[in-house]
Amino acid sequence: MIRVTYLSHSGFLVELEQAYLLFDYYKGELPEIKAGKPFFVFVSHAHYDHFRKDIFKLREYIPEIYYILSNDVDAPKTEDTLLAGPNEEHIIGSLKVRTLRSTDEGVAFLAECGDCTVYHAGDLNWWHWEEEGKAYNTMMRRNYQYEINKLHGVKIDVAFVPVDPRLGEQYFWGLDCFMKRTDTQAVFPMHFWDNYGIFDRIVLEKSAEEYVDKIYRITKEGQTFELEKREEKSFADSVKEMMD
Repeated sequence: MIRVTYLSHSGFLVELEQAYLLFDYYKGELPEIKAGKPFFVFVSHAHYDHFRKDIFKLREYIPEIYYILSNDVDAPKTEDTLLAGPNEEHIIGSLKVRTLRSTDEGVAFLAECGDCTVYHAGDLNWWHWEEEGKAYNTMMRRNYQYEINKLHGVKIDVAFVPVDPRLGEQYFWGLDCFMKRTDTQAVFPMHFWDNYGIFDRIVLEKSAEEYVDKIYRITKEGQTFELEKREEKSFADSVKEMMD
């Protein structure tokens, strides 16, 4: 079982059997934290809507805590803190983490813990701004697709991907590209600036028909979701399905 709590904006708490993963927490209320699990705190970049210094107060009541921060975040490098740049891989406690280069600031995270893989984009997105002109938007498309292509062949259990309404009709391009180029079981749109109506728009997108059942609709801060881990079929099961 994977438990996901939406905190606000791009902030999520993921509870796995082995650990907690906290991403880009800057506001909202954390649920009760069970004792006995390591707690990993991720910050994708230093923008105010992804980082607040209060996260370091979690040390006061969580015994086994680790911080995985983009290296643009102003934080002391202590024994429990890792400052990471793009295209790095690290093992911290029971966690393996890989970073991608953001198309805005900082990094995106691919975190593996036990048999679960979680992706958090931060501000890695297809930022298409009409006012920026063709050259900028072509560069943005290429940069985004280049990063997402690095995830080819990775089985992702839970993903958090921006759908920013400020982009107008192009709000959806990053999510659409991500879902069509990755093997993702469940995706949570984020970074929608409290515009919950954006979920109604997404389900009407013709391009989303092939994966709309994988999109989880968020309706409020503090909302919790329970996801079943996908079961990998054995070779024998696969052969039986083909024969039936």
